[in-house]
Amino acid sequence: MRMELHPISYEEKSILQHLMELYQHDMSEFEEGGDVNEHGLFGYRYIDHYWTEEGRHAYFLKADGKLAGFALVRKLEETAGEELHSSIAEFFVMRAYRGRGIGRFAAHKLFTAFPGRWKVAHLEKNHGAAAFWRSVIEASASGEVAYDIHGGMPTFTFRT
Repeated sequence: MRMELHPISYEEKSILQHLMELYQHDMSEFEEGGDVNEHGLFGYRYIDHYWTEEGRHAYFLKADGKLAGFALVRKLEETAGEELHSSIAEFFVMRAYRGRGIGRFAAHKLFTAFPGRWKVAHLEKNHGAAAFWRSVIEASASGEVAYDIHGGMPTFTFRT
Protein backbone atom coordinates (compact mmCIF):
# COMPACT_ATOMS: atom_id res chain seq x y z
CA MET A 1 0.00 0.00 0.00
CA ARG A 2 1.36 3.44 -0.98
CA MET A 3 0.93 5.86 1.94
CA GLU A 4 1.05 9.67 1.83
CA LEU A 5 0.72 12.63 4.13
CA HIS A 6 -0.75 15.40 1.96
CA PRO A 7 -1.04 19.06 3.13
CA ILE A 8 -4.67 20.22 2.98
CA SER A 9 -5.28 23.34 0.92
CA TYR A 10 -7.97 25.86 1.80
CA GLU A 11 -9.92 24.68 -1.27
CA GLU A 12 -10.04 21.20 0.31
CA LYS A 13 -11.42 22.48 3.64
CA SER A 14 -14.92 21.10 2.97
CA ILE A 15 -13.45 17.60 2.55
CA LEU A 16 -11.77 17.95 5.94
CA GLN A 17 -15.09 19.12 7.43
CA HIS A 18 -16.79 15.94 6.14
CA LEU A 19 -14.06 13.70 7.56
CA MET A 20 -14.18 15.65 10.83
CA GLU A 21 -17.83 14.63 11.24
CA LEU A 22 -16.85 10.95 10.97
CA TYR A 23 -14.04 11.50 13.47
CA GLN A 24 -16.28 13.29 15.94
CA HIS A 25 -18.87 10.52 15.61
CA ASP A 26 -16.18 7.99 16.57
CA MET A 27 -14.99 10.16 19.49
CA SER A 28 -18.55 10.65 20.81
CA GLU A 29 -18.23 7.13 22.24
CA PHE A 30 -15.57 8.42 24.65
CA GLU A 31 -16.80 11.95 25.45
CA GLU A 32 -19.61 13.32 27.54
CA GLY A 33 -21.79 15.82 25.68
CA GLY A 34 -20.68 14.71 22.23
CA ASP A 35 -24.03 15.62 20.71
CA VAL A 36 -24.87 16.86 17.24
CA ASN A 37 -26.46 20.26 16.68
CA GLU A 38 -29.97 20.92 15.33
CA HIS A 39 -28.66 20.26 11.80
CA GLY A 40 -27.37 16.81 12.74
CA LEU A 41 -23.72 17.92 12.68
CA PHE A 42 -21.02 18.01 15.33
CA GLY A 43 -19.14 20.96 13.81
CA TYR A 44 -15.54 21.85 14.60
CA ARG A 45 -15.05 25.45 15.60
CA TYR A 46 -11.28 25.53 15.03
CA ILE A 47 -11.26 24.38 11.40
CA ASP A 48 -10.64 27.82 9.87
CA HIS A 49 -7.71 28.38 12.24
CA TYR A 50 -5.65 25.93 10.18
CA TRP A 51 -5.53 28.49 7.38
CA THR A 52 -5.57 31.70 9.42
CA GLU A 53 -3.19 31.06 12.35
CA GLU A 54 0.54 30.54 12.13
CA GLY A 55 1.79 27.25 13.55
CA ARG A 56 -1.24 25.16 12.53
CA HIS A 57 -0.94 22.46 9.89
CA ALA A 58 -3.60 20.18 8.36
CA TYR A 59 -2.86 16.98 6.45
CA PHE A 60 -4.82 14.25 4.72
CA LEU A 61 -3.70 10.66 5.19
CA LYS A 62 -3.88 8.80 1.91
CA ALA A 63 -3.56 5.12 1.08
CA ASP A 64 -3.09 4.22 -2.58
CA GLY A 65 -4.32 7.71 -3.46
CA LYS A 66 -7.57 7.38 -1.45
CA LEU A 67 -8.51 9.41 1.62
CA ALA A 68 -7.78 7.40 4.75
CA GLY A 69 -7.94 10.10 7.43
CA PHE A 70 -6.39 13.35 8.59
CA ALA A 71 -3.97 14.85 11.09
CA LEU A 72 -4.07 18.34 12.58
CA VAL A 73 -0.87 19.66 14.18
CA ARG A 74 -0.34 22.87 16.07
CA LYS A 75 2.59 24.61 17.71
CA LEU A 76 1.93 25.72 21.28
CA GLU A 77 3.75 27.48 24.08
CA GLU A 78 2.65 26.06 27.41
CA THR A 79 3.80 28.84 29.73
CA ALA A 80 5.73 32.08 29.36
CA GLY A 81 9.33 31.44 28.44
CA GLU A 82 8.85 27.72 27.83
CA GLU A 83 10.05 26.21 24.58
CA LEU A 84 7.43 25.86 21.84
CA HIS A 85 6.19 22.34 21.33
CA SER A 86 4.22 20.55 18.66
CA SER A 87 0.93 18.89 19.48
CA ILE A 88 -1.43 16.55 17.67
CA ALA A 89 -4.68 18.51 17.84
CA GLU A 90 -6.74 15.84 16.09
CA PHE A 91 -5.78 12.55 14.42
CA PHE A 92 -8.16 10.27 12.54
CA VAL A 93 -7.74 7.07 10.57
CA MET A 94 -10.93 5.78 8.95
CA ARG A 95 -11.97 2.37 10.26
CA ALA A 96 -11.27 0.59 6.97
CA TYR A 97 -7.61 1.65 7.23
CA ARG A 98 -6.97 1.01 10.92
CA GLY A 99 -4.41 -1.65 11.73
CA ARG A 100 -2.82 -1.33 8.29
CA GLY A 101 0.04 1.01 9.21
CA ILE A 102 -1.27 4.31 7.82
CA GLY A 103 -1.60 5.89 11.27
CA ARG A 104 1.90 4.79 12.28
CA PHE A 105 3.27 6.07 8.96
CA ALA A 106 1.56 9.46 9.34
CA ALA A 107 2.60 9.94 12.97
CA HIS A 108 6.23 9.13 12.15
CA LYS A 109 6.16 11.57 9.19
CA LEU A 110 4.75 14.32 11.42
CA PHE A 111 7.32 13.70 14.15
CA THR A 112 10.05 13.91 11.50
CA ALA A 113 8.60 17.04 9.84
CA PHE A 114 8.40 18.89 13.18
CA PRO A 115 11.45 17.79 15.18
CA GLY A 116 11.72 18.91 18.78
CA ARG A 117 9.44 18.82 21.79
CA TRP A 118 6.00 17.16 21.46
CA LYS A 119 2.90 16.69 23.56
CA VAL A 120 0.30 14.17 22.46
CA ALA A 121 -2.90 13.78 24.48
CA HIS A 122 -5.74 11.30 24.18
CA LEU A 123 -9.16 10.86 25.73
CA GLU A 124 -8.89 8.86 28.94
CA LYS A 125 -11.54 6.31 27.93
CA ASN A 126 -9.98 5.75 24.48
CA HIS A 127 -7.73 2.81 25.35
CA GLY A 128 -7.05 2.04 21.69
CA ALA A 129 -5.62 5.53 21.17
CA ALA A 130 -3.51 5.21 24.32
CA ALA A 131 -1.97 1.94 23.08
CA PHE A 132 -1.45 3.33 19.56
CA TRP A 133 0.27 6.51 20.75
CA ARG A 134 2.41 4.70 23.32
CA SER A 135 3.71 2.31 20.64
CA VAL A 136 4.31 4.99 17.99
CA ILE A 137 5.89 7.46 20.39
CA GLU A 138 8.23 4.91 21.96
CA ALA A 139 9.44 4.02 18.44
CA SER A 140 9.90 7.69 17.43
CA ALA A 141 11.10 9.48 20.55
CA SER A 142 14.72 10.35 21.13
CA GLY A 143 15.12 9.93 24.86
CA GLU A 144 12.64 9.73 27.68
CA VAL A 145 8.87 9.66 27.25
CA ALA A 146 6.84 11.14 30.11
CA TYR A 147 3.20 10.23 30.65
CA ASP A 148 1.04 12.32 32.94
CA ILE A 149 -2.25 14.21 33.16
CA HIS A 150 -2.11 17.61 31.48
CA GLY A 151 -5.19 19.81 31.20
CA GLY A 152 -7.31 16.90 32.46
CA MET A 153 -6.13 14.56 29.69
CA PRO A 154 -3.54 11.76 29.70
CA THR A 155 -0.56 13.19 27.79
CA PHE A 156 2.73 11.93 26.40
CA THR A 157 5.62 14.43 26.44
CA PHE A 158 8.76 13.62 24.44
CA ARG A 159 11.32 14.82 21.90
CA THR A 160 11.97 13.75 18.35
